[in-house]
Amino acid sequence: MKLHNAMWPGLVGKEPGTDHPPISLDHMLELTAASSVNGRRFDGIDLFLFHPHIDPDASEAELRAMADKIASRNLSVGSLVAPVWPGTVGGCAFGTDEDRKNFVLAVEKACRIAKILNEHGVRKSGIIRIDSAGGPEAFLQDTVGNTKKLAETFREAGKVAEQHGERLAAEGEICWGGMHSWKAMVNTLEATNLPGIVGFQADLAHTYLYLLGYNAPEAALLAADYTEEEFWNAYAQMTDVLRPWTIDFHVAQNDGSVHGTGSHDKTGRHCPADDPNGKLDIARASTYWLKGAADRGIQHICWDGCMFPNATLENPSTWDTILATMIQVDEAL
Repeated sequence: MKLHNAMWPGLVGKEPGTDHPPISLDHMLELTAASSVNGRRFDGIDLFLFHPHIDPDASEAELRAMADKIASRNLSVGSLVAPVWPGTVGGCAFGTDEDRKNFVLAVEKACRIAKILNEHGVRKSGIIRIDSAGGPEAFLQDTVGNTKKLAETFREAGKVAEQHGERLAAEGEICWGGMHSWKAMVNTLEATNLPGIVGFQADLAHTYLYLLGYNAPEAALLAADYTEEEFWNAYAQMTDVLRPWTIDFHVAQNDGSVHGTGSHDKTGRHCPADDPNGKLDIARASTYWLKGAADRGIQHICWDGCMFPNATLENPSTWDTILATMIQVDEAL
């Protein structure tokens, strides 16, 4: 399995003019390319398609220059995060007609960039990542109606992706309406009904909170004082339902708490790979999601660790620890 590093930890939760400003794409590439564990390195990166890393309307020449830069570091490109949120390009997928039109537009822009990167040769695998771009509170005001809207938007976006030879993966996070529990996520995917085109992106940190029922107590599979046996039984129950939909995968750690800023408020806290408070056996948990991965077109896995302090992200040892963990996942498969 190819091992990728995500570039968006340099952006998510970062604010210019603070003590945690955005980390440039160039610097994130440097940190990724410099990491090495027993002679193995990261094979590639996954990209966030918005400022300040990438202009979603960048010219082909600008995108090819970026691709040259990435390739020069012996890295490929995998999955791409479409700018689906209000304030970027998109809008809430169960919102107004204009919101939903903008959501599809964000996917169209992502597909254009994907095509250029594919033709360049730097992009070898991956999907285009989406979410509902709206919160659970708004979604729950009309669950039935909003599920219908969300599925219709995902279906329209999926048809755009299919025309470009791409697939969409919705990342299950408790902060997104219609995706805020494992049951809601399954309902959304089934209502969209484009298997193989619109699927699921599993993240170990976020899906751990699915088990605990954050934002959806009725969907909890574990009590707070669960045993190890109860954990793995619940984990199997969740992954058996969502794994057939899973077409992209994020390695991560979680300590059982929520964290976030802005629109990502109260989502799964990403912890360092070696965090002593981490609740997950990362390698073992990953195998539950990655059974039959090749049959679902998964060629790479990606580390995701958002909202770490800049000092942590800019410490080379952080990336060596992450890479070592990714290697453990690969060896467990």
